[in-house]
Order: sequence, then C-alpha cells, then structure tokens
Amino acid sequence: MSRIALVTGGTRGIGAAISMALKEAGYTVAANYAGNDEAAAKFTAETGIKTFKWSVADYDACAAGIAQVEAELGPVDVLVNNAGITRDAPFHKMTREQWSQVMDTNLSGVFNMTHPIWPGMRDRKFGRIVNISSINGQKGQFGQVNYSAAKAGDIGFTKALAQEGARAGITVNVICPGYIATEMVMAVPEKVRESIISTIPVGRLGEPEDIARCVVFLASDAASFITGSTITANGGQYLA
Repeated sequence: MSRIALVTGGTRGIGAAISMALKEAGYTVAANYAGNDEAAAKFTAETGIKTFKWSVADYDACAAGIAQVEAELGPVDVLVNNAGITRDAPFHKMTREQWSQVMDTNLSGVFNMTHPIWPGMRDRKFGRIVNISSINGQKGQFGQVNYSAAKAGDIGFTKALAQEGARAGITVNVICPGYIATEMVMAVPEKVRESIISTIPVGRLGEPEDIARCVVFLASDAASFITGSTITANGGQYLA
C-alpha cells in the first residue's frame, strides 16, 4: 500500500505541482484547499487527486479535515504545509487584520495541521513533514513584515520540531522558494518581472516543479538522514 501524503494549498500553483509530483512518485495524495471550488474540481478532474476543503487557519477544521482524509485514505505519512496568503502593505499602513490573517494562515496554520498528525506519526515511528517557507522569510521584504515574520517563524518551527521527531523516525524540513512562475508572479507587469529576473543569477524564474522535486526528495526514504534543514531554492538570488 502506498504512503499517504497530504498537501495544503495543494490544488494551485506550487501546491498543485507538489501534489502531482508526489502522485507520480507513487504516493496516494490528498490536496487541501481553502475556497476555490471551481479550481479544486478542475484539479481533481485532470489529475484524479482527491481534494478536501478547509481553512488551515482554523484548528478545529484542520483536525476534522485530517480525520476525514485518514478515514478515506489512511493515516497521513507525509504532510506538506504549503498553504499561504499575502496581505502586503508598508508597516505604517498595515492593519491588525492584515497582520493576523497572514500569521493565522502562514504560521499558525503550520501548527494547526501538524499538531493533530504528530501523535500518529510518533506512534508509527515514521513521518515526513515538509514546510514551505520563502526567500522573504530569510532576507525580509519591503511591504511584507507580516509575511516575512510568519515565514521566518516556519523556519524556527521546523528546526525545533525536527529535534523532537528525530528519535521517532520523523523528519521535519523546510524549503524556501525564491520567485516562482506562478499565476501571481506572472500577473505582474513584464518590466517588473524582468527586474526580478535580473537579480537571479541563474537568469530565470523558478518553476513550481523545481520546488516539487525538492519535496519529493525530502519525503523519500533517501532523505532519512536529513532533518531540521532549510533547502534554499532560489536560483542563487539569496545565499543563506
């Protein structure tokens, strides 16, 4: 029986690429999403991957959603915490709501998803947790105090939890993507994209598949000696 992988924000962008790559690698995949029913239905129709709707910002919804996934597919062996939002604004204009929304999804969401799954992984003496942070969690970014703080928190979460999971056969790692050619990035004006690309030594934006391949490796048995690590996948734009 194949291992079960659960990917949050798993029906669009980087998350969709991760879900599909894990399926191609032989995992049974559950893709979580928060609100876009049309995109989720299209994703399932095209890939055959089951989708499950809940907000990672809601702990009780996460616990119930995970229980549904495990009832239908089996215990979760691999958790990919990919779901994230932006609410950008210069700090002097940032509202409490913009701060809280980003922290609730991008940082508390990682806790909300991992906490209900953790006991089962400990009992089974196996688990793979991969958190998706960001280059801006490493270097910061103007107008993204909330996002950068949350994504930096994901890195600290990873390093601490890895130490708790190591003896139980659970690895916990984090990937920090640079600028990836998702819908959001490709929607910005071409001149802005060109200015971004000019700062990337490899001379291109990343592709969602670049991140997906990192996830597949970290989820595999071949990565059993790697835990607490930060994988920087940004084309050389920022060297940590």
